[in-house]
Amino acid sequence: MRPPSTVTVLLTDYAWPDDTVERSVIEEAGLTLVTGPAEPASAEVIEGLVAEHRPAGILTCWAPVSAAAVAASPELRIVARLGVGLDNIAMDTATERGVWVTNVPDYCVEEVSDHAVGMVLAWTRGLAVCDREVRAGRWDPAGARLRRLSTLTCGVVGYGRIGRATVRKLGAFGCRILAHDPHPPQDVPGVEMVGLDELLRRSDVVILHVPLTRDTHHVVGAEQLALMPPGGLLVNVSRGGLVDTDAVVKALDSGHLGGAAFDVLETEPHVPAELLAQPGAILTPHVAFSSDASVTELRRRAAEEVVRVLRGEAPDHARNSPRGAAAAGGPGERR
Repeated sequence: MRPPSTVTVLLTDYAWPDDTVERSVIEEAGLTLVTGPAEPASAEVIEGLVAEHRPAGILTCWAPVSAAAVAASPELRIVARLGVGLDNIAMDTATERGVWVTNVPDYCVEEVSDHAVGMVLAWTRGLAVCDREVRAGRWDPAGARLRRLSTLTCGVVGYGRIGRATVRKLGAFGCRILAHDPHPPQDVPGVEMVGLDELLRRSDVVILHVPLTRDTHHVVGAEQLALMPPGGLLVNVSRGGLVDTDAVVKALDSGHLGGAAFDVLETEPHVPAELLAQPGAILTPHVAFSSDASVTELRRRAAEEVVRVLRGEAPDHARNSPRGAAAAGGPGERR
C-alpha cells in the first residue's frame, strides 16, 4: 500500500547534477519530492524549508539538519543521510522526537579505499610532484625522491568496512600493516592491531578511516604528529575535523611530516592558503566516495530508506533507536 500523495519528502541539497534518481524513487512510491538548493544552504535556510513544507522525510547530503529543523515538522519520521557520516544531523533531537536517522554505510567502500591507496601511491611514486614539475617545464629525473612501498609500515586508524578494504589492498604491495580500532578484532592475518600512539610511532604512512565525533575531533594534532617518524605521510579521506590543519602545516614546514594527502578539510570548501603553498600536500575536493556506480547506488538506496519508513517499515540501516510512536518497526540493520 502506498502512502498518500500529499506526503512530502524534502531533499535539502545534492552533490550531483540533478535530482532525477531521488525523484524517481520518491514519486514512484506516491510521495511528493521538494528539492532545496543544490549547494548546501545554512542551517537557518534548511530550518525555513522544513517549516514551510513540513516533510515526513528528509534526504540530506551536506546541508545541516539542526535540532530546530528536526523540530520544525511535526510529521517528520526519517532523516536519511546521502552518505555515511552523520555529523551534519541533530541525532539526539531526532531520537527524542521519534525520528529515524539512517545512512548508506557501505555504498563507497571500494571507492574510498581505492582513493586512500591511490594517495599513498601518488606520494611514494611522486606522481603529483613530478606532474607539477613537468608542467612547469622542469624535466629532472635525478631530483626525484621516491619510495618503495613494500619497505614501509602503513598504519590504518579505524578498522571498519573501509579500513578493512584499505588493508586488503595495501597488503598486495607487501608493506607491513598496523591497525587501530576501539573494538579491535582478534587474530587478523597480516595485520597487527595496536594502540593509537604505537601506531603513530611505528607508521611511515598513517591513514584515517574513522567518523567525526566529539571523541575524534582533532584526533591528529601537533602531539600526535610529533610521534610519527620523520618524513612520513598522513592521509585523511574521512572528515576534515579529524585533523588539526594548522598543526599539519607546521609539521610540513618543519620537514617533520613528508606529506599530507587530504580529500577532506575542516574548512571545506575553503582551502587555507598555507596548505595550498605546501609542495608536500596532495589535495582532492571531497570526492573519495565518488564513482558513476557509487553515486547512483547511494541516491537510490537513501531514497528507498525514506520510502520504507513512510510505508511503516523499519529502515535497513538505522543509526539510532527513536522513541515514541513515530518510529515504525524496531531498530536494527538488515543484512
